[in-house]
Amino acid sequence: MMRKTNLLEFDRKGMESFFEGLGAKAFNGRNVLKWIHKHGVTDFDAMTDLSKKLREQLKQIAEVRVPEIVFEQPALDGTHKWVLELDCNNRIESVFIPEPNRSTLCISSQVGCALDCSFCSTAQQGFNRNLTAAEIIGQVWVAERQLGKSLTNVVLMGMGEPLANFDAVVTATNIMQDDLAYMLSKYRVTISTSGIVPALKELTAVSEMSLAVSLHAPNNELRDQLVPINRKYPLEMLIPACREYLRGDKRRKVTWEYVMLDGINDSDKQAKQLIQLLEGTPSKVNLIPFNPFPGTHYRCSSPERIDAFRQRLIKAGIVTTTRKTRGEDIDAACGQLVGRVKDKSRRELKQSGGVH
Repeated sequence: MMRKTNLLEFDRKGMESFFEGLGAKAFNGRNVLKWIHKHGVTDFDAMTDLSKKLREQLKQIAEVRVPEIVFEQPALDGTHKWVLELDCNNRIESVFIPEPNRSTLCISSQVGCALDCSFCSTAQQGFNRNLTAAEIIGQVWVAERQLGKSLTNVVLMGMGEPLANFDAVVTATNIMQDDLAYMLSKYRVTISTSGIVPALKELTAVSEMSLAVSLHAPNNELRDQLVPINRKYPLEMLIPACREYLRGDKRRKVTWEYVMLDGINDSDKQAKQLIQLLEGTPSKVNLIPFNPFPGTHYRCSSPERIDAFRQRLIKAGIVTTTRKTRGEDIDAACGQLVGRVKDKSRRELKQSGGVH
């Protein structure tokens, strides 16, 4: 039996094309996009502005299939984690982070991660595959239905490297920003990357969403160890690409994620190197206290060391914050998302194109 088309796969342009391919009008596609994402409707019979004939046709060939919640857990601080099961029996995690003036959802873009950052629990579990656009936007759909309210921000900072799943991520973020769907501004959708420079340059041509970069070191020697993708795309390639992405928009800054590792990247000398590295780039630095996980040899920098590092950057004129650890009691903090990954070997990944 031929599998039905999951309409969560389509942004506005894709939905219009799909309906035109059925012999219907493009506006039918726009109406369905609105039913699914703005109203949360998955039953074609409830889409009353479609003709009965079109509804019957859709029931035969299409569906709205969202990821299945297999586990959910609230944290003491109000953070909420969902574990979602996919068709392949892999699992991913999404985390809702409530704050006084915003409600942020952190979502995944891959099952696991192939970039092997040494301080990240997600990276230590391996990699299976990219998520589809439906599985990415499905996390947003599920969260809004579970919460009973709209999100103000979405960050692609969960499992995976978003720029290694370029097409699906762009499609999903198009839906997030569409007025017929979630109506999030480009300043409220953030893509986080470890620095795949060619994909970042490609993104510059099609998107203006906010950019966060997993930096974690102020020089190539140390970053090669912490973030191995740096060996292929070193800082002298990454920094100019990030400046180019901003396109001179004075409202935007690159957010540099910098996990604080005791005795590794937290010295006064390294703070000075970081200041020099970011000179001329509109920047915000987000210092992240390291969240330990079983088997790691890293330790978190002391609060005093983190504060001294932050003050040096602030004195140099760089907007710098220390991220408050959220959801640590349910393993929902930064770098702790693990899900369940049926790991592929490196050889399989190279054959399937999963390693970049």
